[in-house]
Amino acid sequence: GAGMSVSSGIPDFRSAGSGLYDTLRPELLTATEEERALIEDDPTLALDKGMFLRNPLPMLETKRDFILGTYEKRWKATLAHRFVELLHSRLGKLTRLYTQNIDGLELQTTLPKDKVICVHGTMGAAACERCGHEADFDYFCNEVRSNIKDISGQDADAPARSSPIVCDACKAPTVKP
Repeated sequence: GAGMSVSSGIPDFRSAGSGLYDTLRPELLTATEEERALIEDDPTLALDKGMFLRNPLPMLETKRDFILGTYEKRWKATLAHRFVELLHSRLGKLTRLYTQNIDGLELQTTLPKDKVICVHGTMGAAACERCGHEADFDYFCNEVRSNIKDISGQDADAPARSSPIVCDACKAPTVKP
């Protein structure tokens, strides 16, 4: 669960006062007034699949720092990740690792990919939500950096306005991690 990665410094989603949902400012999102009002009432909608298919920009803006931080490996696998790695490499006791985390920190270990089941997906890959076409992850992250505004105000080089990331296969603006 999330507790496995917290010590790496990754911001969590649900902590009161500091979690993504509690600190999200919908007025900064590229969304209609109606979408912003919905997100204000329920911040989880910024990451909702239905909202993403209608307007992908709030999700990409909300996750921009997380996407790029994961890509740049700002956060490192924790002792808990290393313990699971030892269960496999030294003891041969690991059958599978099922993780709800999307941070991809287990990918920094020597665990075989076929032993890791990412229940909610991972930030280490991107695909079109509409047609399923896999996107090159380096390309996707470069598109996020150059096309998605930084609502945290930390990246002076980020664009002032967001523009969608379009799928190479179906041309829908629905590519996401």
